[in-house]
Amino acid sequence: MTERKRPKIPSELPRSADMDLVKRALNQVRTAASTRGKGIGGSEVVSAGRRVAGRGRQRGWSGPGPDSRDPQRLGAAVRELTRKRGWSTRVTEGIVVGQWAVIVGEHIAEHANPTALRDGVLNITADSTAWATQLRMMHRQLLAKISAVAGTGVVKALKITGPTAPSWRKGPLHIAGRGPRDTYG
Repeated sequence: MTERKRPKIPSELPRSADMDLVKRALNQVRTAASTRGKGIGGSEVVSAGRRVAGRGRQRGWSGPGPDSRDPQRLGAAVRELTRKRGWSTRVTEGIVVGQWAVIVGEHIAEHANPTALRDGVLNITADSTAWATQLRMMHRQLLAKISAVAGTGVVKALKITGPTAPSWRKGPLHIAGRGPRDTYG
């Protein structure tokens, strides 16, 4: 087996030139520490960016009360942003569609889904014609529940439809006429 060679550790003391460099750096740090708190031109700096005496612009303190620079709650910041950008109506429309199960209840949400909300008219598609009929009879109660959550005027009317029948149309082109029935006799 070969023996590993260990690197040699210099046994000599640091040179005097290195020691001078270290002493000079230490003196600079001591000088900076003794003049800490002094800004450009000798004006005293109270905190970051605020000067007390003469030179520079003096900024006000926020104080103990609420201030516009204080951290804001996320919900309040989002509401303010949507109000400023004019997105409030779109957000409330999104709440109606997004929170559908909470608004109308789980049982109704299992059988009816909102499909579109345009110009205050909410389109709802039911699983069956029986559910569509039931929802039409509950029209006023559904509008009241939606108004309680989203606010009045967001949804003005409901358009409730049942399931759609299969279509004979296959593709984007269509020829006017009776369709496939005219070939049967």
